[in-house]
Amino acid sequence: MNNPTNFDLENRTFLFAKAVRSYCKDVSLNIANAQDIKQVIRSSGSVAANYIEANESLSKVDFVYRIKICRKEAKETKLWLNLIDINDRPYLDDIKSKLIDEAGQLTLIFNAIIKKSS
Repeated sequence: MNNPTNFDLENRTFLFAKAVRSYCKDVSLNIANAQDIKQVIRSSGSVAANYIEANESLSKVDFVYRIKICRKEAKETKLWLNLIDINDRPYLDDIKSKLIDEAGQLTLIFNAIIKKSS
C-alpha cells in the first residue's frame, strides 16, 4: 500500500484543504455561508486526514474503506463549494471553479484506487 506516489497525494490533499480554507476566508459571511463554510472546511480536511489514515492502514480492507471515505468527503466538499454564495464577490469565481475541479479530480483518483485495490 505504501508506494512513492502516496506522499504526493498526501501533499495534494493537504494543499487542497489549505486552499479551501484560504478561499473561505474571502467569502462573505451570512447565515447560509457560515454553515456551508463550516461544512466545507470539515469535509476538505477529512479528505486529507483519511488519506493519511489509509496509508497507515493495517489491512487491505481498512485501506479500501478509508479511500472510500476520502471519495465520499471529496464529493461532499464539491457540494458545499457549490452551495457557497459568492454573488457579491465575482472575483472568487475562478478560485471556486478550480477548487470544484480539484474535488472532482480527487474523486476520480479515489475511484481508480478503489477499483485497482478491489
